[in-house]
Amino acid sequence: MMIDKVVASADQAVADIPDGASLAVGGFGLCGIPVALIDALHRAGTSGLETVSNNCGVDDWGLGILLRDGRIRRTISSYVGENKEFARQYLAGELEVVLTPQGTLAEKLRAGGAGIPAFYTKAGVGTQVSDGGLPQKYDANGGIAVASAPKEVRSFGGVDYVLEESLTPDFGLVHAWKGDRHGNLVFHATAMNFNPLCAMAGRITIAEVEELVEPGELDPEHIHTPGIFVQRVVLAQDGEKRIEKRTVALNQAGA
Repeated sequence: MMIDKVVASADQAVADIPDGASLAVGGFGLCGIPVALIDALHRAGTSGLETVSNNCGVDDWGLGILLRDGRIRRTISSYVGENKEFARQYLAGELEVVLTPQGTLAEKLRAGGAGIPAFYTKAGVGTQVSDGGLPQKYDANGGIAVASAPKEVRSFGGVDYVLEESLTPDFGLVHAWKGDRHGNLVFHATAMNFNPLCAMAGRITIAEVEELVEPGELDPEHIHTPGIFVQRVVLAQDGEKRIEKRTVALNQAGA
């Protein structure tokens, strides 16, 4: 018999995430982020977190609300713009930041979920990504307190590659369009982004879904993440969806 993985609320779903936990958090910018789960974690007061996410929210939304209140101690990210508080904490020595090439970050999560402990990639060879020395944390005087270590570089076919270790965070927090009681998930359009990868990588994955359906209602050929990767499902309807940068077209008069 398949397990019914639905929990009653987002608060219940994240209740056992302890201080100091590592989290893989889906989303890209403000698209497809698990807002209900992040808000519940904020209400719980959980702190000392390490986040693995393409970015770290904006000043008042997504992971930005945890960052604002000093709940995140370390983040592994690719793009960290659009957040003034992030920059302030990093430069003040309050936040450790592990900058990672975007494709490498995606593969670290995918490989972790696939049980592959490490892999070689050309991305970052010949830079501080492979050579070490990237500032990960500053001290209060602006000096480098923690710098990235050099990584193994190996040649294959006359081309150098850097060894990158995979990621398997304690928890994965993801947002899906549809999900069933067994944890099978479908993501909508660009909201797919990092969500399937975070779902794979998390040792315990919690999915908030906009629509909860019964087992058998999802077309097996359209399932993006099989339920084997998901331990909890919570219905999160009517969540606000923000636009990070609104772009409008000029009318014929040029206004």
